[in-house]
Amino acid sequence: MADEVPQPLNYIPEVILKKRKNNEEWAIRRKLQLEQKVRKLKSDSFVIKKPEQFVREYRDKEMDLVQMKQRGKRRVKGALTTSDSKLLFVIRIGGKSDMHPRTRKALYSLRLRKIFSGVFVKANERTVEILQKVEPFVTYGYPNLKSVKDLIYKKGSGKTDNQRVPLTSNDIVEQTLGQYGIICLEDVVREIASVGPHFKEVTSFLCPFALTKPEKALQGKKKRYNDGGDSGNREDHINELIS
Repeated sequence: MADEVPQPLNYIPEVILKKRKNNEEWAIRRKLQLEQKVRKLKSDSFVIKKPEQFVREYRDKEMDLVQMKQRGKRRVKGALTTSDSKLLFVIRIGGKSDMHPRTRKALYSLRLRKIFSGVFVKANERTVEILQKVEPFVTYGYPNLKSVKDLIYKKGSGKTDNQRVPLTSNDIVEQTLGQYGIICLEDVVREIASVGPHFKEVTSFLCPFALTKPEKALQGKKKRYNDGGDSGNREDHINELIS
């Protein structure tokens, strides 16, 4: 027993011990912050509505349905003939509790599920009919080539395998749209701007653009843009709102 050589003790540098302790303290603080945030969100989301609020929301929805039917019957000949462009960019600027389910369904058909989301659409009769029905909740116009480029390069994302993927590589484009001869972002821009033969496939690949709320461009008015409001056709002025 006396002849056995004592084994050296495991030595851990003091710097590592301090770092480990700091990491543990940070993890505890972070966990407490997240728990506090969850509790706050739960408390904020639990709101008791007054009967008057239910009545007001119901009346707003019914009024929206009546107005939507009236807008649908309105035939504006040449509504989109002020420009030679066949391309429209549509932005959802409103719509929540004051919107009838039919209006919401029409917005969803344009893939506008969130406020300040935007999509490219082809300017045709079917699109005009939908836009007239949801006019108080959207604004639209003719985007120029610069706006199309900025949106795709800065805000663009595509859907692959039911997942939203940022367009940071041409490989993503080629894998999904290569069969149509579209292999890079420049091809996507050209197909959208010119409303090419594979416009539908490209727009289906592109996810709706998540835009930020402009500080001064929108005043929250449901009146048409030409009447001093925010909604409806802005024609070429949509480029100012996009930028």
